[in-house]
Amino acid sequence: MTTSEQLFEKAKTLIPGGVNSPVRAFRAVGGTPLFIKSAKGPYIYDEDGNRYIELINSWGPMILGHAFEPVEEAVREAIQHSFSFGAPTRKEVEMAELIVEMVPSVEKVRMVNSGTEATMAAIRVARGFTGRDKIIKFEGCYHGHGDSFLIAAGSGAMTMGSPDSPGVTRATAHDTLLAPYNNLAAVEQLIEANPNQIAAIILEPVVGNMGCVLPQPGFLEGLRDLCDRHDILLIFDEVMTGFRLAKGGAQEHFTIRPDLTTMGKIIGGGMPVGAYGGRADIMNIVSPAGPVYQAGTLSGNPIAMSAGLAMLRYLNEHPEVYTRLDAIGDRLTAGFRSSLEKLGLNFTINHISSMFTLFMTDRVVTDYSTAKSCDTALFGRYFQAMLKRGVYLAPAQFESLFLSTALTDELVDEVIRANEEALREIV
Repeated sequence: MTTSEQLFEKAKTLIPGGVNSPVRAFRAVGGTPLFIKSAKGPYIYDEDGNRYIELINSWGPMILGHAFEPVEEAVREAIQHSFSFGAPTRKEVEMAELIVEMVPSVEKVRMVNSGTEATMAAIRVARGFTGRDKIIKFEGCYHGHGDSFLIAAGSGAMTMGSPDSPGVTRATAHDTLLAPYNNLAAVEQLIEANPNQIAAIILEPVVGNMGCVLPQPGFLEGLRDLCDRHDILLIFDEVMTGFRLAKGGAQEHFTIRPDLTTMGKIIGGGMPVGAYGGRADIMNIVSPAGPVYQAGTLSGNPIAMSAGLAMLRYLNEHPEVYTRLDAIGDRLTAGFRSSLEKLGLNFTINHISSMFTLFMTDRVVTDYSTAKSCDTALFGRYFQAMLKRGVYLAPAQFESLFLSTALTDELVDEVIRANEEALREIV
């Protein structure tokens, strides 16, 4: 029995399912999850001493590779002064100033401790600002585990959502409306059916949680127009795309300004952190400036702020990072497409900059329905075949992969070869 297997068996007696976040359990791909001991640059190392080329990067934030030296140095300097104060610090102000400078739509920002906190707070603020109760979210978009977001689709665009998890009340579900991603007509129907009742539309501008799914031309622009016409707030969940697709995130890439933006992961250099921000008139209703309450003892934690400042400053001062990420993504996906063509496979690849997914389906994937057409059992075999070849992927079909600048051309070519060998093995 491997060390990872031993640890997993013990963990199952102590932690629900043996993991602290469900996808880590490997249930979607089979086998035993790897317990990771360390990571550096493009590699992770498990408790059994195995090394893998890593294409998750802690689900996005390790955009410069693991244990990036300037971030490490910032953390080492910060921990000398204690870990937390529960009081204001200079670094919170510097972080807020940098986010406002980098993200086009953000005029004021509030730090929190996770992406889930950020999205929960953003919805509360939207409801407080508009005086309305309902929100529209999209099938397949994940915004953390807040009650308002764990809602399954109804029978159609006009149908109220229903709880997707025990513990979520039907009253909460009643205020969450579901629409298919990339479907403006469905959104317009929901707005017309609920006049002056919708506070906000929230979405991932590029979806990362049903695999990588891009907005079709005109979709984001259409949402912005609908929100303007009906006095609805547009919320971009940029926990994954923020500072990754561009310095200013997806909203810079697509030149669409939301009213509120949620952020996470990368603004802590990989440490637990989140933030939400937007127009000053909206943010000014947040306590203590206004009546909408939100608080957190560890918000703006000095260690996370130090790590995040080092990360964001580097990205802000080195625009060539994004040129390099685009080149890595293009090289990798071109290699994957070449392999698919060579093997006569019609699988779908969705790709934007340093995010991509290989979908085990021949359908074009534009929403949750088409994503579900994938052969998930085949993906499980593919995952294990790649793992055997030293490449660590997201352990589920319905996740985006995230690349880092630590990937050299030689490593990218190694991943391309592993992909072709893995596909030959399983099909």
